[in-house]
Amino acid sequence: MTDNTVNGGRGMFGVGGSGDTSGFGGLVRRARVPASIGRPVGVEEFDEVIDGLAEALDGGEAGRDVEKAFASFDEAIERIVVDRGELTLHVRPAAIAQVCQTLRDDDGLRYELCSSVSGVDYPAQDRRLHAVYHLTSMTYRRRIRLECAVSVEDPHLPSVTTVYPTADWQERETYDMFGIIFDGHPNLTRILMPDDWEGYPQRKDYPLGGVPVEYKGAEIPPPDQRRAYR
Repeated sequence: MTDNTVNGGRGMFGVGGSGDTSGFGGLVRRARVPASIGRPVGVEEFDEVIDGLAEALDGGEAGRDVEKAFASFDEAIERIVVDRGELTLHVRPAAIAQVCQTLRDDDGLRYELCSSVSGVDYPAQDRRLHAVYHLTSMTYRRRIRLECAVSVEDPHLPSVTTVYPTADWQERETYDMFGIIFDGHPNLTRILMPDDWEGYPQRKDYPLGGVPVEYKGAEIPPPDQRRAYR
């Protein structure tokens, strides 16, 4: 099911309402957008992480091997969100490498693994393209999500491959599907689509396309011609 509030009431490929294409109808999910909150957030584990990151950024010690985009936590972090028992920090784009290295290197944080870099497209937002980073601290058995938002007109983010080598192919896939450009990446080329492919297939304004399928005497139209996508 699709949470349509963020997209102004419109789901992927123009679907409205619940997004139910099963034919049964009646499948309805109440849409909501997690709100940003202030410090402290009221969860001891999360407050320890936030306070540790703030102390490291404000002190200026951690992250010294990458460009210091911002001198303090409040400058580097746009929003703090706690939703469904998970912590998400919305990071200003220029600060993402600095924040990642701080989270990796600080003795009280130790987020040693970047398990995923992926993309999301929220067409209703000015900065509609979001890069999402999932980090894991194997030392302290914790997880955190970082999120950066950029515009289609200026879809640039610093690469974090110098901090997390695992982000190499993940940033390439996010570039390939969403068109987010990771500056400083050692080889930012397409990884799934052909090199000469035009467009970014997981943006929500990308043409859906498709071919009709015959099944037991019935013909199913391609996805972009089905009822819910018109």
